[in-house]
Amino acid sequence: MSLETASDEIKLAVDLIQLLEENRIPAATVLAALAIVQRDYEQKNAAEKTGQHPS
Repeated sequence: MSLETASDEIKLAVDLIQLLEENRIPAATVLAALAIVQRDYEQKNAAEKTGQHPS
């Protein structure tokens, strides 16, 4: 599969991995940051579904 035809999620994941690897971010730091990002975006997603503004 070519990246050109990949889903947006795959394209974003590849971009993020490249950014993190180029900056030599330790794996533990990456995982901790991703957990924060996931929580934030889960809240935003839930707010969008209910028509509320995310806090």
